[in-house]
Amino acid sequence: MSNEAVADKHQAGYAGELVTIATFPEPAEASMARTALESAGIDVFLQGETANSMIPVAFSSRLQVRSEDEAAARGILDGMNDSPESMESVTAAEIASEGQK
Repeated sequence: MSNEAVADKHQAGYAGELVTIATFPEPAEASMARTALESAGIDVFLQGETANSMIPVAFSSRLQVRSEDEAAARGILDGMNDSPESMESVTAAEIASEGQK
């Protein structure tokens, strides 16, 4: 869901307030976190995304979710940090899946 869609929902009486759960200096990290949360059905707003993409060293992106989604969102992000994918594990999974075809 785009930032504009989340903002429109929020402005249209969307229940709950937005809370910042993470700050990212790198646009790619912010995008990965947003994608993980959105795939879990959590609406996300990435404040500062445009400025961060244009001049990453000067701006950070703040990842925000509804207050009622905060615990679940933090759990997903913590899980990403606890067991990050390595290139070796991704490559091994790809090789294994090709062998099954």
